[in-house]
Amino acid sequence: MKKIIGVIVISFFALGLKAQNDVELKLTLRDGNVVSGTSKMASISLNTAYGKLEIPIKNVTALDLGIASDKTTNEKVANLIKQLSNSNEQMRKTAFDELVKMDIKAVSAISDFIYSAKYEPSTYTDYTADAALNELQSKYNVESAISDKDVVSIDYEYTMGGTYDFAKIDLKTEYGTLSIPKEKIKHIDVMYSGDSGSGDMTFKLLATKHISSNTAGGWLKTGIMLKQGQKFSINATGEVTFASLSGSKYKPDGSISGSTAPINDYEGDYNTGSTYPAYGNVVYKIGETSTQTLKAGAKFNGSATTTGMLFISIYETVYNASNTGSYTVKISLK
Repeated sequence: MKKIIGVIVISFFALGLKAQNDVELKLTLRDGNVVSGTSKMASISLNTAYGKLEIPIKNVTALDLGIASDKTTNEKVANLIKQLSNSNEQMRKTAFDELVKMDIKAVSAISDFIYSAKYEPSTYTDYTADAALNELQSKYNVESAISDKDVVSIDYEYTMGGTYDFAKIDLKTEYGTLSIPKEKIKHIDVMYSGDSGSGDMTFKLLATKHISSNTAGGWLKTGIMLKQGQKFSINATGEVTFASLSGSKYKPDGSISGSTAPINDYEGDYNTGSTYPAYGNVVYKIGETSTQTLKAGAKFNGSATTTGMLFISIYETVYNASNTGSYTVKISLK
């Protein structure tokens, strides 16, 4: 319960609602259902050990919600678990029944108590704390490795853990506005849309990961929702070294660093205006399941051919984790 995945783990809180810009959210609930809609959220306020942070919602990638307990729940759980060692069978059963009737916060409280120095396993095997924990995890569809921390992902690079202090999310959907309690939410994807006006977002494509042929996370999910016909531009700078291509250094336009030779037409000569991507090109696709790998290169201005999420990557037909370097990619919405 104490483990958390991330590069930064600090104590923070507070979800702030600022301007009235709509942001599209996709909520994955603990019961497996997925609900999408919009919320008038422009930024998230984080109170940290180092001060208060205001993070623009367009820089927030996702929110994962852990299960945290409170003092009252902890005290009740500790008292009931101790009663599981009572010599009276009926008292043990009553305590067990009380445990499995508790709300989702008891999952964290029971797990924490079991792994604490205060826990002394009962000599009786009919009603145990582990059995109660298993029943609650099944009841609320909670994984055994669930964290008691909430996690916010920022710009696909940084992860912070702590506790959100909001009780519910108000989501405007096609079926009306829904108020969804926090404890029912497992994960939130933030999908920034340019519908309310122009905007710029900057991303980093890593040669060690964001390669179009990498089937395990090769496409970077920008969080930008495009509508068919919407204009957008992509500008990229930087240099990558492909271990898969004898250590040659490539630039976003597909040119080889230090070489004056033109790129082979078959690979997508950037001087000929070919739409076929060349090695090293920044490429994009619209929609996670799309099989179209579209050339952006170092500079691209165009319109979305369909509606969906924008993904970007570096074009190479062979993925090698020993690649080095990165591209800085700026995406502008018109």
